[in-house]
Amino acid sequence: MKFEGTKDYIATEDLRIAVNAAITLERPLLVKGEPGTGKTVLAMEVAKALGTPLIEWHVKSTTKAQQGLYEYDAVSRLRDSQLGDERVHDIQNYIKKGKLWEAFTHGERPILLIDEIDKADIEFPNDLLLELDRMEFFVYETGETVKAAHRPIVMITSNNEKELPDAFLRRCFFHYIKFPDADTMREIVDVHFPDLKKSLIREALNVFYDIRDVPGLKKKPSTSELLDWIKLLLNEDVGADILRERDPTKLIPPLHGALLKNEQDVHLFERLAFMARREGRQ
Repeated sequence: MKFEGTKDYIATEDLRIAVNAAITLERPLLVKGEPGTGKTVLAMEVAKALGTPLIEWHVKSTTKAQQGLYEYDAVSRLRDSQLGDERVHDIQNYIKKGKLWEAFTHGERPILLIDEIDKADIEFPNDLLLELDRMEFFVYETGETVKAAHRPIVMITSNNEKELPDAFLRRCFFHYIKFPDADTMREIVDVHFPDLKKSLIREALNVFYDIRDVPGLKKKPSTSELLDWIKLLLNEDVGADILRERDPTKLIPPLHGALLKNEQDVHLFERLAFMARREGRQ
């Protein structure tokens, strides 16, 4: 069981090594990186490449670790008992299995994606330490212990919104996805737009990386935003010659709404263009 990348996902050598190391060590793979660098998609592509099922647990700010194990609906059971419902005699009717339970009892060895773990409360990772380490947990309401039939491949993503506990980090294999360089990005673009003219790719990437290099930019455009922008360029028939223009008074690229996602960054480019026009008149 080895990950070598897929035709739809360009995985660098260090990323492939990290995935395979985590599988070999049977430790969770913690993946960090800028938004839009393909952290969530990685789990999907690994599942596709290895031919294994994918179980996704998307974490929110209100998510509790217990929800990943199971939830006991005592309120519904009380209501049903008052109504004389026969279901109350079987407590299993009021236990909702979580994603870890699903992964532990799956017929095949699955991939369990815990997506954006840093969105939850700071105690969330610590509350999963024992379960991810031993691959089992106890159900107090039924007195049963749920053990992993096949140890799942656990992949965890984080956008680095908050620090994760040291005890949790010790149990993970860590990898930071660096933002793709121009050569890697060209390969990524080629996967999505195989018939794109080389000149358009070259100029689009020049503009894209120039924008990312602007000092003071609040949100740098990501890979997914570059792909959206190229799709719009093709739809509007914007050629490489238009992108090649280096007029400093026209710093904002065409269809910039796909790349610049807040008013501060748009205003920054407008100010830079205004200053360039003033300098040009002097």
